[in-house]
Amino acid sequence: MSKLRVIVTCIDLISESVGKCFSWCIVVLIIGICYEVLMRYSFNDPTSWAYDMSFILYGALFMMAGAFTLSKGGHVRGDFLYRKWKASNQAKVDLVLYFLFFFPGILAMVIAGFGYGYSSFSLGEVSVNSPVGIPIWPLKSLIFFSGFFLFLQGTGEVLRCVICISEGSWPERK
Repeated sequence: MSKLRVIVTCIDLISESVGKCFSWCIVVLIIGICYEVLMRYSFNDPTSWAYDMSFILYGALFMMAGAFTLSKGGHVRGDFLYRKWKASNQAKVDLVLYFLFFFPGILAMVIAGFGYGYSSFSLGEVSVNSPVGIPIWPLKSLIFFSGFFLFLQGTGEVLRCVICISEGSWPERK
């Protein structure tokens, strides 16, 4: 089981690194929105790029933080009954649910995200919301990467379930 724990820890570290890297989007987002508000209301000179920047950065932050949130056990659960069960029973139910619902959905996200990203990149797709024509393909490409990292972290969660079933308690989250 120690090898599984090492793998789970490595997957958690990858998710944490990606999440922390993309958390910097919030700083850029705040600076950009503050600049837009200043220009719009103080100088009556609104920017043509702030709207696009805000939804692209927020979308990137939201998508790429999913695996990090999963690694920390932070996603919303309806666990009013579940939390009273033995850990091994929780792990068995989680294991089934990951294979029935999580992996098919994430696999669809990876496949569709690759198609959307590739098509958008091939076309040189730009935003239709502003006259500047900000490229939108980087955001659409993130759908694939977000799905990939969620799939990877889901694999880590499945391994966490296997450890719990064999040992009777959940491995510690870092």
